[in-house]
Amino acid sequence: MIPPDLSFEEKLWQQGVKHIVGIDEVGRGSWAGPLVSAGVILSKDFEIPKGFAESKQISPTKRAQFAKFITQKALAIKIVEVSHARIDKIGIGKATQASFRSVIRNIKITPDYFLVDAFYVNYFPKNKQLAIKKGDEKSASIAAASIIAKIYRDKLMSQLSKKFPNYGFEKHKGYGTKVHQQMIKAYGFAPIHRTSFNLSYLVS
Repeated sequence: MIPPDLSFEEKLWQQGVKHIVGIDEVGRGSWAGPLVSAGVILSKDFEIPKGFAESKQISPTKRAQFAKFITQKALAIKIVEVSHARIDKIGIGKATQASFRSVIRNIKITPDYFLVDAFYVNYFPKNKQLAIKKGDEKSASIAAASIIAKIYRDKLMSQLSKKFPNYGFEKHKGYGTKVHQQMIKAYGFAPIHRTSFNLSYLVS
């Protein structure tokens, strides 16, 4: 497996682009809880640590270590949370786009260019961004954003599991696992389930 590197970033730096933000989200397909997006701006001298990879490909222990490293070394980090209620109101697609725009507008260093996992960000010039398919596996900035977002959201879901202990949110983080399905059948929906996801078949 080839780890993510700085090849996209280096090409842009060579063209005179100063600050590049990598953007990714976590929780888009989850049945419950918030969507979390993160943006990370790395410096030109950022050294990719050994074993570095996007969030899903590394253990929770490694993920925590890398998140700490990124937090110490990054020039800027921004995390944006979109509630399940907001997702139900505007839909997951619009919620994702809104979170990406919020990252760009609110990160402490104004980015000159955006590297985004899979999506172009609406209402921003296309010549200022690049949507990279499986970008979290290719760009170190996007991989860093995926790690920061996942650490944040996993912690949030573990906290919510204490409020709603019957659903095992601390284990599956709201995704559609067999255990999660069984818990919904047994207890119905929790207040943090996304009603817009048409999950009613699970309790019928």
